[in-house]
This record gives sequence, structure tokens and C-alpha cells, in this order.
Amino acid sequence: MNSPEPAHARISIIGAGPGGLTCARILQRRGIAVTVYDREPGPGSRDQGGTLDLHEDNGQIALREAGLLDEFFELARPEGQEMRRLDPSGTIRFHKVPEAGELFKPEIDRGRLRDLLLGSLRPGTVQWGHGLDAVGGSPGGPRQLVFADGTTTQTDLVIGADGAFSRVRPAVSPAVPEYTGVSFLEAWFSDVENRHPAIADLVGQGGAHAADGERGMFAQRNGGNHIRVYIIQRLPADWITGSGLTADDTAGIRRWLLGEFAHWSPLMHQLISDNDGPYVDRPILALPVPHTWAHDPTVTLLGDAAHLMPPLGVGVNLAMVDAADLATALANAATVDEAVRAYETTMLPRSTETAKILEGGAEHLLSAEVHDFEEGADAQP
Repeated sequence: MNSPEPAHARISIIGAGPGGLTCARILQRRGIAVTVYDREPGPGSRDQGGTLDLHEDNGQIALREAGLLDEFFELARPEGQEMRRLDPSGTIRFHKVPEAGELFKPEIDRGRLRDLLLGSLRPGTVQWGHGLDAVGGSPGGPRQLVFADGTTTQTDLVIGADGAFSRVRPAVSPAVPEYTGVSFLEAWFSDVENRHPAIADLVGQGGAHAADGERGMFAQRNGGNHIRVYIIQRLPADWITGSGLTADDTAGIRRWLLGEFAHWSPLMHQLISDNDGPYVDRPILALPVPHTWAHDPTVTLLGDAAHLMPPLGVGVNLAMVDAADLATALANAATVDEAVRAYETTMLPRSTETAKILEGGAEHLLSAEVHDFEEGADAQP
């Protein structure tokens, strides 16, 4: 089968996260039809996670290509660029305050970014409740998408933007995410100025990181007067059950954590013990480095589906610049095959270089030393 022209191709994006939606938005701006499939029943079916910093040299470039940069700045929180480094006593050892008008990497809540992107698409672009089970068909195309409800559809290009546990990835690569040995435990704090003023003062308007070489914490100010804290430890992936606990035993996990952080100050203990609601276990996974695959004219990947890395401030930015590069390649190429090849020629070396830099980087979050990548870190697994 000859590869079709992008303007006449059936293009399917799997995953309605920032990368998939950015790709869809730019394709539609360039006059190319696209459908996005997502397993969630609707856009408000779950919490979208914490805050993100979009960088001037990648994420913001993608938003400019999408025609949404001005709207992003209206929603973003430049004050979120503040970064504090604390010691286990709660004393500030490093403090970066953004200058007036600084917009290199302002913060935005994941939910607000997703709403911005969704609102920019034509009605019906996203097909909710379509969880992908598998990609069928041959590399020559067309491909068949097999959904969890038993329905199928044919497509000329499948773009896997479906994250760490991508159902598209097996069509081009046998790689699976591997546990890094470092685990995050997420804790939420609501209405912090009124209910948790000491924590609000400790964290400031951006992020605060503390570590002692064996364990650490990263706290992020979110919009809506919320703070998320990620308790960082080097542990087996099954540490909760291995400690005789269960994921819903909030009181038991809290006691265990306070024992592990016993030598930290009472002020810092509030980041462990005063959370609103249960903890969320988030083991840190990464794909092998380098992760590449043989070119397939009918399937490609972007974002975490292509290059899952430790959460050190680059994930969403890489996903969005991937999306912009792929959409632009499709708009400029004579065939889908040519576009995918051009995109991967740029994306794979870029992601490999970044992945090599960040390989084992989750361990640095436990270090008592200050690292440049901690400034503005996107602590989202």
C-alpha cells in the first residue's frame, strides 16, 4: 500500500493528554483532519494531577505553534517559578525568586492546560470512552484499532500519546517501563492558607525540595490554594505490602513514614502527617535508554509512550515539542511515511540525549546537594 498524503489520511491519536491534544490542535490549524481516542469516560472523570512548568525553549514553542501561547500566559502562574531548597530542619538553604516579568517556565495546573487544549479543538475531535486494547493490521497499512468495548476502526496512522503504559508501543517496540528503585508517595493539602498556614509559608508560591541523602520531599504549590507533596524514598516497588500495610491504611502509612523521617524537624513532619485524604503510591518508572525502534510508516510515538524518564521537569515539555514536530512534519510532507520518518529523525536523537542525561536522575532527588534541574522540576510521575 502506498503511503497516503497527510491531508487525505485517517490519522488517529491515542491519548488526550497534553502531547496528544497539542498534536491534534496543530494538525487542525494546518487543515489536517484527526481523531483523538481516550479511555476516560469524559474530560472531568478524574483529577489530572499537579502543576507543570512549560519552558520557553520547548513547551512554549509548541503552544505558539498551536496558537495558544497568549491564552496560556493568561492562565499561568509566573510566581510558581519560585524554588526553595530546605534542609531537614526546614531551614532555607537556597531560594530563587523569579524576577518581575520572568516567563521562562511559568507554572500551570495540568487540568487547566488540558482544558485550554480541549477547548481549542473542533467539537467531536476527542472520542471519550475508547480505551485501546491493541493495534492490528500490518506495517503496510491500513492499521486496525481494537478498543476495549470490542469496537474497531481502520486508520492510516496511529500516534501513540498514551503514556507510560502505552497500548500503541507494542506495535513498534517490545520495551516496557522499569522501576527505577525510587518511589514517590503523593500527599494533598487543600485550602492551605487557612487550614495549613505553616506549610503554605514553608513552601512559598512555587516548589520546595528537601533531602538528607536517603529520603526526600518535594512540595509544589498548585492553583486553587492547594499544595501537593511527594515523599521520596529508595524502596522496593512493593514496599507498602512489604511493610505489612495496605494502600488505604492512611494512619498506618503515616506512622511508618514518621518513623523513617524521625530525625527531621516537627515542621517538616507536617508535610507527612497533615495531609488531607489518603496517600497515593507512585513508583518511578523509566523506559530503557536509549529507546528507539525501526521505522514504521503507520505507527509512531510521542511523549512518555516514546521516552518515559524520571520526573525531573522535562516530560510534558518534550511531549509537547514532539507533538509540534510531528504535526508540522505531517503538514509539510508529501506522504505520511515521509512525515513520520522526518519526525523520528529529529525526535529520537533528542529524546535519547535527554534520557541519557536524566538516567538515574531520580536518585538525585535524595541527594542533600543542590542540582540545577531541581529548579522548576515537574514532580509528576
